[in-house]
Amino acid sequence: MAILVTGGAGYIGSHTCVELLNAGYEVVVCDNYCNSVPEVLERIKQITNKNIAGYDCDIRNRAGLEKIFSENSIEAVIHFAGLKAVGESTREPIMYYDNNISGTVTLLDVMKEYNCKSIVFSSSATVYGNNPIPYEETMVTGDVSNPYGRTKHFIEQILGDVYVSDNEWSISLLRYFNPIGAHESGLIGEDPNGIPNNLMPYISRVAIGKLPQLTVFGGDYDTKDGTCIRDYIHVVDLAKAHLCALNKLKSDPHSIDAYNIGTGIGYSVLDIINAFEDATGQKVNYKIGERRAGDLPAFYANPKKANEVLGWHAERNLHDMCEDTWRFQKNNPNGYKKD
Repeated sequence: MAILVTGGAGYIGSHTCVELLNAGYEVVVCDNYCNSVPEVLERIKQITNKNIAGYDCDIRNRAGLEKIFSENSIEAVIHFAGLKAVGESTREPIMYYDNNISGTVTLLDVMKEYNCKSIVFSSSATVYGNNPIPYEETMVTGDVSNPYGRTKHFIEQILGDVYVSDNEWSISLLRYFNPIGAHESGLIGEDPNGIPNNLMPYISRVAIGKLPQLTVFGGDYDTKDGTCIRDYIHVVDLAKAHLCALNKLKSDPHSIDAYNIGTGIGYSVLDIINAFEDATGQKVNYKIGERRAGDLPAFYANPKKANEVLGWHAERNLHDMCEDTWRFQKNNPNGYKKD
């Protein structure tokens, strides 16, 4: 039996594939490579010395998904595949609703057809909207400020309806905070196509000279230094949370539950820049710009439930996150593209 990882060549997906393979799982990847490259699967094989099956397939492609399920014995799905840039979602909401929501509905329908009813969903802390911080799983969700976050909220609601209709399903909703860092090997990391939408890959590309300057979106928020505060988590810690979620679904099947996957510590944008400079010795050229549409001033997790129920704990600190990011960037100055 294998685990299907949608978006498995992406940033979080690739690190999760490594942890799954190291834990003895067979892994099948489905990815349309809209924000990743097939080379990642070769890197995963190099790290783990294990084989991984890869399919070039969009989750909206029902025939492609049926091929994957017909050719593999899939016992569970970890669902990463989705567009994820807040700013882009405000400019292209239809694209986000089509890709993220329509794709997930197609995936769930094919899972049902093949009697695969166990899924770990890559959700987001954005579902909490304007709730007071720290965010807790008992809070009402849905007051979301951007289309990207709404797609995550809607998918959580869809999964809830699926479970109510058929409680043979086993569903885990992992509400991520802000993953950064890279695998300690320096072989895989965050390498978005085009100009990065996320802070850390932008910082590392400025540090290595690929981009001239970082623009910090807003310096007048009601925070300690005027810049946005987020809960940053090492991507390997986040990847390991998926194994804990899978194990929980095996020990407690026919359930649905949500978990915050974060450190519980809030860092500002300037904190991240300073930590990167301290960890790497590289100066980061930046300026303060206008606020970005859809951004909240601050959010961070209360991860107690994941700690206690899943037995998961974040182990890596901010220095590790910065150091590992820089190692990947130095080893791959052009990302996964050949020099």
